[in-house]
Amino acid sequence: MFTVLVIALSAVGADQLFKWLALEYLKPVSSFNIIRNVLELHYVENRGAAFGILVDNKIMLVGFTAVLIIALAFFLVKNHGRHLLLKTGVSLIVSGGLGNLIDRIFRGFVVDYIYFVPINFPVFNLADICITSGTALVLIYVLFFDAKDSKKAKPEKEPDQTL
Repeated sequence: MFTVLVIALSAVGADQLFKWLALEYLKPVSSFNIIRNVLELHYVENRGAAFGILVDNKIMLVGFTAVLIIALAFFLVKNHGRHLLLKTGVSLIVSGGLGNLIDRIFRGFVVDYIYFVPINFPVFNLADICITSGTALVLIYVLFFDAKDSKKAKPEKEPDQTL
């Protein structure tokens, strides 16, 4: 459980630090090239969810995110003995959700700043990376480890002795 807590607190702390840096230093200049035609920093105030959906629907976004974070945190507490890959994935999802929730509650919008030029993907932030990476880890766990873990947890059935 300690590992999950360290992952969560580190990710939320780093996310909030980068967003503060974006507000302080990137907002005044709007954009900054890191690697020409590959990676840029763009200051964006996202008032919706992924890809700008549900714009200006703060109450619904805050409520949904809070319920999801509580449910996933409860899952982590109840399943503390489960596979590290699953716990890491869920803790990253919780961390990312919490990072963006903090923004929505205290700023009224989510600070986005990373723009990957080659694929022309919408601007995103570290919290979004945590959510996406965590979801990928959970999917890998479900596809490749869940069946094995379920078999280990269940004792084999005794053969039926009746004739």
